[in-house]
Amino acid sequence: MKIGNLTLKNNIFSAPMAGVSDVSYRLILKEMGAGLVFTEMISSKALFYGDKKTEAIMKIDDNEHPVAVQVFGSEPETVAYGAKCAEKNGADIIDINMGCPVPKVAGHGDGSALMKNPKLAGEIVKAVKKAVTVPLTVKIRKGWDEKSVNAVSFAEMLEDSGADAVTVHGRTREQMYGGRADLEIIARVKEKLTIPVIGNGDIFSAEDAKKMVDLTGCDAVMPARGLEGNPWLIKQILELFNVGKVLTIPTETDKKEMAVRHAAALCEIYGEGSGIRKSRCHLLWYTKGLKNAASLRSRLARAVTLNEVKALLAEGDSK
Repeated sequence: MKIGNLTLKNNIFSAPMAGVSDVSYRLILKEMGAGLVFTEMISSKALFYGDKKTEAIMKIDDNEHPVAVQVFGSEPETVAYGAKCAEKNGADIIDINMGCPVPKVAGHGDGSALMKNPKLAGEIVKAVKKAVTVPLTVKIRKGWDEKSVNAVSFAEMLEDSGADAVTVHGRTREQMYGGRADLEIIARVKEKLTIPVIGNGDIFSAEDAKKMVDLTGCDAVMPARGLEGNPWLIKQILELFNVGKVLTIPTETDKKEMAVRHAAALCEIYGEGSGIRKSRCHLLWYTKGLKNAASLRSRLARAVTLNEVKALLAEGDSK
């Protein structure tokens, strides 16, 4: 499929997730066959003020292209600056976050709060479109709450303002991540737009992805939480779409080996201390459902070195 002038090898994209979608995670998903990976959201204001930690989050590996860098903010000039930084850093696509529901983002007028201010949102898209040469996408939600569901008109405005694709998460900001994603609203957006529409929300299996496409007609799917501890989901979706059935079923050994590999990659990037701390959430996800999982996960949560992690995962039985 194509987004703007960029041709992608398939329509399975990984979602941007704060604190999760770093380069180690994205490279694993790229190996699994993801057509496009997204960075976690990056503050355009922090980039504007030259924050080094924020610049580090934007690090892109040569092996992960094509990659989209997601920026957020509510000042057109600042978001445009952040987008320019991202393009200079190697982004193949700029994605603007207009869907994040967390209070520390939406509470400052960023993320999903922009769905309450379509005029400003349009100005941001126009400013970014002028500032970069790569394609521009925007991630939105169903609306702010059930009384202000405006995804359709908002998405039409985004297309008119210059967006090359729109991702729709089928929940309102008020829902956060609770309840069920509304596939009908994604279908309604798809009916109105001529640019690609990416469906997001409740994709935990290959069958969920197929249902998303079948019921909404969306051009691409974007699993998020379903990938936590299960990067094989990308491959499974591709198998179902391409050959009609899921062929890849990760074993307990596969999960443990991937957990070690992921932790090691994080240690290489951040140093062992920080790397192990950052790996804990991933280790808990990878080991969910394994034999003696409760005991194993409790011990992994207390591990402080990579060798400890390796030893725990190498044990035949947790104690």
